[in-house]
Amino acid sequence: MKQLFPFALALATPAAAETIVVTADRMVDVLAGRVIANPVVTITDGRITSVSTGSAPAGAKVIALSGKTILPGLIDMHVHLDSSPRYGGYTGLQFTDSFWTAIGVQNARDMLDAGFTTVRNVGSSAYSDVGYKQAIDEGLLKGPRIVPAAHALGATGGHCDQTYLPPSLKAKGEAVGDSPEELRRRVREQRKYGAEVIKVCATGGVFSRNTEPGQQQLSEGELRAIAEEAHQWGLRVAAHAHGAAGIKAAVRAGIDTIEHASLVDDEGIRLAAARKEPVWFSMDIFNTDYTQSEGKKNGVLEDNLRKDREVAQIQRDNFRKAHRAGVKMVFGSDAGVMPHGMAGGQFKTMVEYGMTPMEAIQAATRNAAQALGRDRDVGAIAVGRYGDIVAVDGDPTQDVRVLERVSTVIKGGEVVKGGS
Repeated sequence: MKQLFPFALALATPAAAETIVVTADRMVDVLAGRVIANPVVTITDGRITSVSTGSAPAGAKVIALSGKTILPGLIDMHVHLDSSPRYGGYTGLQFTDSFWTAIGVQNARDMLDAGFTTVRNVGSSAYSDVGYKQAIDEGLLKGPRIVPAAHALGATGGHCDQTYLPPSLKAKGEAVGDSPEELRRRVREQRKYGAEVIKVCATGGVFSRNTEPGQQQLSEGELRAIAEEAHQWGLRVAAHAHGAAGIKAAVRAGIDTIEHASLVDDEGIRLAAARKEPVWFSMDIFNTDYTQSEGKKNGVLEDNLRKDREVAQIQRDNFRKAHRAGVKMVFGSDAGVMPHGMAGGQFKTMVEYGMTPMEAIQAATRNAAQALGRDRDVGAIAVGRYGDIVAVDGDPTQDVRVLERVSTVIKGGEVVKGGS
């Protein structure tokens, strides 16, 4: 049996440790960018302790995935677990507030079943994403590892404020701020109650009311205050930014990931590609297929569908331009705008607009783990990382669409979908 990664020492294992061995026909090594035949992956107490090739050791508890290709558990960097595309516009007002927390239970399971063993939830209501994370970690719910943002920060009247209701109802976003000092305080509040990443809305959006995607809604100084405060506490920052001016302000301010990046211009691409501290683009270039075909039926207002139409192709073309220019990219689907179980459909669109299949896979594994600052835990089948593995039929480096049909999901060494 040939040992891979000989520079990595096998981890010490306690005498009573639970060990399983996963075998398959092929493994995608996202760190080296290659496919390995006949992998043998040993997982002890939820962590990978060795990666080799050949045959499983005698007497081992084996999950034999014959005919399959295994990959690291996938990472979606932009989801909303407490959202549903079925209730657009004003139709969601028929439900009580806690309804939105309840629907996230199934959405979390759908993400896991689709092969996403880690998700970054960039904005929720009532700290629901923190609650999902705690319940999953306690073994009470089935779902992915969650990196929660809690409430998204924004400006009064901006995309992360409540913009659908009249002034008599005094509705307001939970983390709105209108000065650097206010927004620093909002960062501290979200961290206090469980946020592990900070989400901020730098520009207008597609599915809010009375905002346009291109509008910059926070100043560069306000964005810098958010980034500095978050970084002081050891948190990273994701900025919703469609418009060119807001994207450039966010990059200059030290924001870590730019969400959507739809209307980025050539200067913004150059700034992102050249920044010394890495900045990552998370561009949801697939979901418009769903929103345009199903949005009207789901109650989405025509003004929102109009913005969606106007932005969609520009965003896809800019994805190609940014990738060609060497901007660092991660996988972010914006699941919640479309059904969560459809997130894997984005791989084919990423390939259509310029990535190789391997690059698209790396965006949802190696790159995403780096952007999270958690590349010792997730994002690769490698010694020391969690035993998060998905299996598919065929070779996704040749046909990336096989990732739309994940047959087996293993999270921390536990089979949560499929199996041998």
